[in-house]
Amino acid sequence: MAELGRGERLQIMLTEDELRILDDWRFDRRMPSRASAVRELLRRGLAAEGFIRSDDRLKSADFGVTEGPTAEDQP
Repeated sequence: MAELGRGERLQIMLTEDELRILDDWRFDRRMPSRASAVRELLRRGLAAEGFIRSDDRLKSADFGVTEGPTAEDQP
């Protein structure tokens, strides 16, 4: 397989609901892997206008796929 230049590994923990939603989204779009689905969602999220920016008061547990802060929650 061709080298894609991905030298860093990112490990995340998901709830069963988050994983199910990710897999459903991936399969609906016939994506080859969970990693490719996560990369596409990350790309879309970063490209979106008005994406949520983190502040120092929020913790990792405050962010989730099925729940978490909204734009209204941000200062």
